Amino acid sequence: MPRVSAVSADDAGDSRYGDAGRVAAAGLSLAPFRGLRYDPGRVSSLAAVTSPPYDVVDADGRLRLETGDPHNVVRLILPRPEPTAESGYRRAAALLAEWQRSGVLTADPAPSLYVYEQQAPPEDGGTLQRGLIGALAVSGAQAGVVLPHEEVMPRPVADRVGLMRTTKANLEPILLTYRGDGSAAEVIERVVGTRPLLTTTTSDGTTHRLWSVSAPSDLATVSRDLATCRALIADGHHRWAMYLRLQREHRYLAHSPWDRGLVLLVDTARYPLRVRAIHRVLHQLPLRDALASLASAGDSWTVTDPLRDQAAALAAQDAAKATGQNAFVLTGNGEFRLLTGPDRATLESAVPADRPEEYRRLDATVLHSVLLDRVWHVPDAPEHIGYVHDTDAAVREAEQSGGTAVLLHPVAEGVVRRLAEQGVTMPRKSTSFGPKPATGLVLRSLLLG
Repeated sequence: MPRVSAVSADDAGDSRYGDAGRVAAAGLSLAPFRGLRYDPGRVSSLAAVTSPPYDVVDADGRLRLETGDPHNVVRLILPRPEPTAESGYRRAAALLAEWQRSGVLTADPAPSLYVYEQQAPPEDGGTLQRGLIGALAVSGAQAGVVLPHEEVMPRPVADRVGLMRTTKANLEPILLTYRGDGSAAEVIERVVGTRPLLTTTTSDGTTHRLWSVSAPSDLATVSRDLATCRALIADGHHRWAMYLRLQREHRYLAHSPWDRGLVLLVDTARYPLRVRAIHRVLHQLPLRDALASLASAGDSWTVTDPLRDQAAALAAQDAAKATGQNAFVLTGNGEFRLLTGPDRATLESAVPADRPEEYRRLDATVLHSVLLDRVWHVPDAPEHIGYVHDTDAAVREAEQSGGTAVLLHPVAEGVVRRLAEQGVTMPRKSTSFGPKPATGLVLRSLLLG
């Protein structure tokens, strides 16, 4: 049985290889590939052509990245629809091909794994993270090798499928965590003592470095370590679901490049990740209406009087969570309220009893099963619910839309892992693991083999 490790998975819930029926190794299989990378001499700077992952880029950030350098990778991962999504995908594919023809993007001469290092600036804690980027064998949740911990939404999965199907490329790595025996980590530690392929510092002050690993002895060491492990999807559930769907579409191909997907694997025994909450912005529910519905819901909920400011509200939320309560901060139009509850009877009537108690008491479970579905009757659609990673951004977005921001408390990584190991997926967008890999440092073209 593979070792249990933390890993972020974007899986729709099929067997190990979907319905392709192929047999794979017991644990993780990470293959080298010919990385597609920017030529520093053809762009203004490497930092200027990178981007955060597609799902954390807001409208302002997208425009800033697009105008910062005409070759920024955001033009590939978030192509402008012209006038439809499909034409946007074709535009991304055309740009990818054009940048390769012109030498803006060049393929490394030989297949490699890549050691990737991120270091935050001192003022942000100086966190150091290292891991391996490679092409991971794709398998469904039932195989128990790559463990998802969140549900996915059909629309984002379909969007990513359309983009990858058209570009025939993995444009950004997803983040997975595992717990190894330390031998792969030792390879990483030795490699970082050599000259990197690239070094760049992005606008947030984070330094990024990349090395290639191609020595047969190193690749064998990594393979032996990973073969006894399983991974937890930390970030990228929708892209993992994309990998699974496209693998099924190409199941008639032997040794298909669609059987693997681009990932960053981090051994959290050596480099623990941080876990943050993902907040909700209810665009069409003003705060006064949200509070009125709660008042009508009876004694199941407790809402405080307006708190002094955001900091006071978050402190009150921390204190409530420390006592084991479900606690949310509601804000809109500059007002902050702490919401706690519900009572046991309400919870038992709304959440299936066959789920583990840890799942039933998750803030995200209570929010979706009780508040959104039963109290506020908010449809699960993008025009009604926005998912925002940054607290300040969620507050601003609620104020600008006239809606309500629901600020959640982070879920402990141990809870995420325990639920994933039981095959239980959390409500979508329940957690934000980080630091997330920058997009644009290395891409994988399926046409390069």
